Amino acid sequence: MAKDNLQVLNALDVAKTQWYHFTAIVIAGMGFFTDAYDLFCISLVTKLLGRLYYHHEGAAKPGTLPPNVSAAVNGVAFCGTLAGQLFFGWLGDKMGRKKVYGMTLMIMVICSIASGLSFGHDANGVIATLCFFRFWLGFGIGGDYPLSATIMSEYANKKTRGAFIAAVFAMQGFGILAGGMVAIIVSAAFKAKYPAPAYQDGAVASTVPQADYVWRIILMFGAVPALLTYYWRMKMPETARYTALVAKNAKQAAADMSRVLQVDLEAEQEKVENKEPGNDFGLFSKRFARRHGLHLLGTTSTWFLLDIAFYSQNLFQKDIFSAIGWIPAAKTMNAIEEVYRIARAQTLIALCSTVPGYWFTVAFIDRIGRFAIQLMGFFFMTVFMFAFSYSLPSLDFKREPNWVRHHVFANLLFSQISGRTPPRLSCRRRFSQQDYVRRAMVYQQHLGRQGRLWGHLVSYMRLRARTRQREMKGIHLVLG
Repeated sequence: MAKDNLQVLNALDVAKTQWYHFTAIVIAGMGFFTDAYDLFCISLVTKLLGRLYYHHEGAAKPGTLPPNVSAAVNGVAFCGTLAGQLFFGWLGDKMGRKKVYGMTLMIMVICSIASGLSFGHDANGVIATLCFFRFWLGFGIGGDYPLSATIMSEYANKKTRGAFIAAVFAMQGFGILAGGMVAIIVSAAFKAKYPAPAYQDGAVASTVPQADYVWRIILMFGAVPALLTYYWRMKMPETARYTALVAKNAKQAAADMSRVLQVDLEAEQEKVENKEPGNDFGLFSKRFARRHGLHLLGTTSTWFLLDIAFYSQNLFQKDIFSAIGWIPAAKTMNAIEEVYRIARAQTLIALCSTVPGYWFTVAFIDRIGRFAIQLMGFFFMTVFMFAFSYSLPSLDFKREPNWVRHHVFANLLFSQISGRTPPRLSCRRRFSQQDYVRRAMVYQQHLGRQGRLWGHLVSYMRLRARTRQREMKGIHLVLG
């Protein structure tokens, strides 16, 4: 076919690993870095928000976000990603990856800063504005997420395409790690500058007024990596596959890739103009369903199922820390110290499990294959999650020896390691030579986002049920 005979595309497919590959990994990966930071940093500060805006005078425990408010604060960004992926995915085929890439980045910068500047005279005002800006932050993330993977796929060669795309995804682990580190630094600085007693020693004094700056700084820091990357993103040329196959400008594609690959490439404009319609069929056509429907179903369904577990676990793992006694009871700490301890726990998990899990996939995906590494990841994730869920409810962690706590914590760690062998990479290479690569990725990731929302909804329903159970227990004690 004409597309297969284009010299510029063949040159990309057979190119040796060069410096521009690593540059593309960093630039595209910084999108995933920022996405992960923005999505997960909110879990570090929700307990602080409860202390600041939902404190009840005379309460035995610090204030906490009501279940519906907690669900909104943690999950509203994922609602934005659903809309953002569909809109910017469509726009990416109309305007090009590079332009839309810049647009999504600026939305993320503006909304990260605006989230930290959430205003209002009461709790309802602050939470409402925070949710508003985080929805639009998610909207920008929804556009950035598939475009980052698409750009790397269209720049990569055939031999190492899997490892390169996995490396872009692996930057997500560093984003989670950075979120915890920033929270540690900010909370440690404020804790040293503004010492405060534990809640049980002074309910009001335990939450100093300056604590309101802590969560705002942590959220606003998400704009920094996005701003640092914007210049280099704008210097990247448009991908040759888009320029030649979608924009029909083979001359520009050849010129761009000649500079990148440092070789002379022929434009071959006549081949683009006379291209046979062999692969020009829609994503939802019968022909696509016959050729790639099963591949797309496999990647979307596994992504959907993974995200139910992974994202709900990451957003609410701070509650697991309290349940297993890894961080002290809330009433024994002040507000800033609680942020510090939660961030320290999340950072340790990211450092010891999430990041190594990602880079294990990068190292071995092109050696043992997508399918095998996916099966291995889901198998071990299932085993350790069963072990974790079996051991947690039956233990009294205040009485059990320390090795039991370590055992449960290890299960949490290994479930994270196994869970970060990205299943969506297993069949993506099959799409990489097609004109509809970006649309296929959008729908894969769109199903993944739906999985995250379902996981978030399940966690919210369980939290709501626990709250009602405690309320009913209190009523029975009063009546009794």
